[in-house]
Amino acid sequence: MKQCFFSILAAFMFLNICRAQISRETIIGKLSDPVLSEVSGITPSRVHKNLFYVHNDRGKSDGSRFYAIASTGELKATWYFEGEVTDCEDIAIGPGPRKNRSYIYLADIGDNEGSRSFIKVYRFEEPAALPENTSIATTIKGKAFALAYPDGPRDAETIMIDPIEKLLYIISKREDSVGIYTASIHLNGKRVNRLKKEGKIYFKGRPTEKWITSGDISVDGQQALVKAKDNVYYWRRHKNEPIHRTLQSPSYRYPAFIARPRQEAIAFSNDGKGFYVVAEGEFAPVYYYVLE
Repeated sequence: MKQCFFSILAAFMFLNICRAQISRETIIGKLSDPVLSEVSGITPSRVHKNLFYVHNDRGKSDGSRFYAIASTGELKATWYFEGEVTDCEDIAIGPGPRKNRSYIYLADIGDNEGSRSFIKVYRFEEPAALPENTSIATTIKGKAFALAYPDGPRDAETIMIDPIEKLLYIISKREDSVGIYTASIHLNGKRVNRLKKEGKIYFKGRPTEKWITSGDISVDGQQALVKAKDNVYYWRRHKNEPIHRTLQSPSYRYPAFIARPRQEAIAFSNDGKGFYVVAEGEFAPVYYYVLE
């Protein structure tokens, strides 16, 4: 009888733990416009409250543009820029050449065939104002920077900006031990910038389950996230050590994350208390998870 009682009690506790984990996931909105059908990168604005920047993963067919959405998922702006993109895979926000300004970094770094001699990152100073009419496309000035890997072409879908060391981070996607690469945010727009390889990260699991699709560093630089196909990994920085060292230390696998098809984008909230995840697909939900 006692054994039966404790078995029931254990099952009850397990169900409550599962409910508690699931309750930490909230849908804050849904992408409202069909144009946002392949969102693979998201980052919250540092200037506008409850606003996010996103982009599609449609290569050249989507054109050279990115979008602003409200936290509810409503399309608020479309910005076009000069330059022909190849395969934009992630977006981030952080410091840049001017002090006390925030910059949007759009990563044209996808390379499924591993054949690009260099990749590109586009940088834009964050707009101070949004267009009054969301149906009118707006142009935005930016700069394009070419970057090359020190060990040959590879596919990647993750860009992160470290506000402490002022470094741009790229993590490769589909290797058994993915590579960590850096470059100064003070990039040269007239030549190919050479990335520096800082090390590797190994994640357990079957190869396709651990492909790395996005990542982020918190506003204060003290936390890092990396999203694999089926998991989210979290680190806390130790005494302002280089983030590449943080990433090579043991990670915490976020237990309440619920993997869903085509989820590629992840970003910290500005207060660092949680993170957002969104998937490719029309009218995809925007999920928010609380960090504990």
